[in-house]
Order: sequence, then C-alpha cells, then structure tokens
Amino acid sequence: MRTRTKPLLRVWEWQAEAACRGMDSAVFFSPAGERGRARRRREQAAREICGGCPVSGPCGRFALTSRQTYGVWGGYTEAERRATVPVHPK
Repeated sequence: MRTRTKPLLRVWEWQAEAACRGMDSAVFFSPAGERGRARRRREQAAREICGGCPVSGPCGRFALTSRQTYGVWGGYTEAERRATVPVHPK
C-alpha cells in the first residue's frame, strides 16, 4: 500500500476546500479557438467562482510558482499571470 508523505499532502490540501472542486473545468480552461467576447465571458464566470473561494490565494500562488500557462487559477487569467511572471526563467 502506498501512502503520501505529510509534506506533499500539505502542498495540495488547499484543493479540498476549493469552490471549484468537482465542477466542470471547461469554465476555467478555454476551448480551442475561443477568442474575444466568448473568452471574456468564460473568464468572468470563472473569476466569479474564484471570488467566493476560500483558497483563491493558495490557488493563485500555485499557478504562479508552478508556471501554469493555461486557465483561470485563483481568479487570475492566463494574460494576468503572464504579466506577473518574469519572461526569463530562473
């Protein structure tokens, strides 16, 4: 039987409290070819969910530190995260 170590579990435990847990991920990730108004509407719907989420902070930090390039994480869109993260890797 395999078990996870406590440090690893602590890294991910915020997900258990996420408002989006169990929801369709299509709200957070754009389908191929999505642009303009449709993209803005979907991103706004995702941001509204994140706005009421008790773990939006840890979620957003996870997206930034792990360099998630797609989707809305912690209320931040792909473009917002790109503007926050330095262009040059460490």
